[in-house]
Amino acid sequence: MENKGIGIRAVSVIIDSILGLILFMIVGFIYTGSLTFQLAGADAMGLVGTFTVLFFLYFVILEGHMGQTIGKMVTGIKVVKEDGDPCDMKASLIRNILRIIDGIFIYIVGAVIIAVTDKNQRLGDLAGKTVVVDA
Repeated sequence: MENKGIGIRAVSVIIDSILGLILFMIVGFIYTGSLTFQLAGADAMGLVGTFTVLFFLYFVILEGHMGQTIGKMVTGIKVVKEDGDPCDMKASLIRNILRIIDGIFIYIVGAVIIAVTDKNQRLGDLAGKTVVVDA
């Protein structure tokens, strides 16, 4: 297993982020009935909260069941446990909860941690005992 570094993982996150934007537009349209999303207060928080939960579940469920998000499928990488076993829901949940920290400053925190770890792991990978490898 060759652990994948920052570049290909960044491309994967960009693809997933584009899909997240599309999801946000769909959720926003459902909330407002238009594409203008002119919301304030509780309505805006409801939209943001719903999107955040759905996007979080996108990562947890796809990685937990298949080891790959759509971005990872496109780039030919996957998440596995350090011993090579498939990623499970527990490991996926742990690694994706810590995405909040890894994603600080547009994933600079995650990129630095990937760059300095022996197995190219971000904080979520270290805690979840996962690595990213070729699919």
